[in-house]
Amino acid sequence: MSSYVDDVLIKDETVIYRGHLTVWAFFWWIFFGLLLLAAFGAGLLLWLWVWLVYRSTELAVTNKRIIVKSGFIQRNTTEMFLEKVESIQVDQGVMGRLFDFGTITVSGTGGDRSPIRSVSQPLEFRKAFMTAVDANRR
Repeated sequence: MSSYVDDVLIKDETVIYRGHLTVWAFFWWIFFGLLLLAAFGAGLLLWLWVWLVYRSTELAVTNKRIIVKSGFIQRNTTEMFLEKVESIQVDQGVMGRLFDFGTITVSGTGGDRSPIRSVSQPLEFRKAFMTAVDANRR
């Protein structure tokens, strides 16, 4: 099974950076899954849900655009060409700073704002974006 990002690449487009969600975002789900494990295996259902959400979310910066895909059965995608992105904002709380995760908000021309929550290493994602924009300007 190939990834969504690989399937939608266009001619001469290459992936510069692949991001992912942080496991810390699912801490309470995993914890309650452990508590409910004895209750007829209900915890396994929680763990399955966490695994599906984690595996079905893809984040990528290519040399031409930003691609974000979430969802397993119902798919939600955001794809924005680099030249249409005005800014990338990174928000990290105390826990996010400690465990290196946060929310990335991609602001595009026309007022489009796409928040992506619980991204692992959000500063690396922003750095990859800035590198790609800089390379396109040359």
